[in-house]
Amino acid sequence: MIIETIVEFFGSSGIANMDYKSGIMIVVSLVFLYLAINKGFEPLLLVPIAFGMLLSNMPLSGMFDQGGLFYWFYQLNKMGILPPLIFMGVGAMTDFGPLIANPKSLLMGAGAQFGIFTSFLGAVLLAGFNAQEAASIGIIGGADGPTAIFLTTKLAPHLLGAIAVAAYSYMALVPVIQPPIMKLLTTKKERVIKMDQLRPVSQREKIIFPIMVTVLVSLILPAAAPLVGMLMLGNLFKESGKTLRLSDTAANNLINVVTIFLGVSVGASAVGPQFLVFDTVMIIILGVFAFMIGTAGGLIIAKIMNSLTGGKINPLIGSAGVSAVPMAARVSQKVGQEELSSNFLLMHAMGPNVAGVIGSAVAAGVLLSMFGGY
Repeated sequence: MIIETIVEFFGSSGIANMDYKSGIMIVVSLVFLYLAINKGFEPLLLVPIAFGMLLSNMPLSGMFDQGGLFYWFYQLNKMGILPPLIFMGVGAMTDFGPLIANPKSLLMGAGAQFGIFTSFLGAVLLAGFNAQEAASIGIIGGADGPTAIFLTTKLAPHLLGAIAVAAYSYMALVPVIQPPIMKLLTTKKERVIKMDQLRPVSQREKIIFPIMVTVLVSLILPAAAPLVGMLMLGNLFKESGKTLRLSDTAANNLINVVTIFLGVSVGASAVGPQFLVFDTVMIIILGVFAFMIGTAGGLIIAKIMNSLTGGKINPLIGSAGVSAVPMAARVSQKVGQEELSSNFLLMHAMGPNVAGVIGSAVAAGVLLSMFGGY
C-alpha cells in the first residue's frame, strides 16, 4: 500500500512527466536568467521572459494551458492591447530632441528597416512561409518587441510565441550582436570622428512634433496609427508641460506593469513541445539575419552620409537606427568610447534610435496594409 502510494505520487510529479523538449527550454530559461542577472543583459526584459519560460515548461504546472494564469496574460498580447501601451510608455520616456535637431537621422532609421524587408523576402523565397508569416518574421529585424507582437497578432497569430521570444531575445542581446558588425563595417578613422554639438530644440518644436507625426502617419498609413499614435501621445504627455502626472504614470508605473505582463506571457509561450519545431528554428535564424541586416543598413547609410558631409558624421551612430531604444544608442556610445575615450556619441545616436522606433512602426503599418486586408 505504501509502495503503491509512493509510486502513484512519483507518477504524478513533474519529474516523471518531464519531456526532453521542456527540459531544453528550462535550460534556455536558466541561461537567460544568468545573462540578465549576472551579465546585466537587459534584465527588465530577460528576467520576466526567462521566468515565464521556466514556469510554463514545468511539467503539469498548467501555467500556459487554457484558463491558466499566463494564458490570460497572453490574451492581452493577442488582442493587441499591451504593445500600444508599451509604446505610450516609451514615448513618455523618450526625448525626440536629437531627431528634431538633426532630421537627417531619419535616413539612418529608415536604412535600418532594410533588414525587415530583406528577411521578408528570405522567409518567402527560401523558407516557404506565406506572405503574412514572412511579414511577421521580417519585423523582428526592427528590434522592436511590441511592434513584432502587434503585427504578428494581426497577420500570423499561430507564430506569435516564436516571433515574440525571438524579437525580445534579440532586443536584449543588442550589446552582443551589434558591436562585431559595427567594427566590421567601419574603419578606425571613422570610429574616432567627433561630431558637432546638436542645436538646442525649443519646447514649441517638441510639442508640435508628436502632433505633426501623428497626423501625417495616420493620414498616409492608417494601419500604423495605433502604435505611432500611442508613442506620440506618451511623448506629448512629457513635452506639453501640462500633464506631468500622466507622463510620470506612463513612463513608470504603467510601463512597468505592462512590461511584467508582456515579458512573462511572451516567455511562457515558449512551451517546449510546441516551441521546438522546425518553423521556430527557421524563425530564430531569419530573425537574427534580419536584425544583422538592419544594423548593417543603418551603418551603411551613415557611412554614405559621412562621405557626403565631408567626414562630419560618425558611422557608428547608424547602428542605432534599429528600434531598440535606448539600448542601441548606448552601444554606439560604448563602441565609440572604446576607440576614443573623449568621444560622446550618445545624443547623436539617439536621433537614429528614435527614428528607428517610428520607422519600425511605419514598416509594420506598410506590411499590415499590404497583407492584412487594410
